[in-house]
Amino acid sequence: MERVLGIGGYFLRASDPAALGAWYRDCLGLAADENGVWHPDAGVTVFAAFDSGTEYFGRRDQQTMLNFRVRDLDAMLAQLRAKGADVAEETQDMEGVGRFGWVTDPEGNRVELWQPS
Repeated sequence: MERVLGIGGYFLRASDPAALGAWYRDCLGLAADENGVWHPDAGVTVFAAFDSGTEYFGRRDQQTMLNFRVRDLDAMLAQLRAKGADVAEETQDMEGVGRFGWVTDPEGNRVELWQPS
């Protein structure tokens, strides 16, 4: 049986694609080229389905949530706050999994940041 090899891309609608791309570059350090190609560090990727009624993603109309692995969650959240980003006050610790925090991008998409254990 053939199987997928990994995530090949993540695509989202934006009222101002250039500005949103700049936000991800400037606030999260996502260094994609002019075609959107990004070479992330190797690491685990989680693929999980959530109940349709979940509030975990933020807005009820947000169907998916992007999760980025980070080296230092506290430093990333401080960096985002310094740039004026909409950062959730709470963080979450999951034993054996890691720590989580959240930021909302300028288009209203909740993004999860994960510092693996």
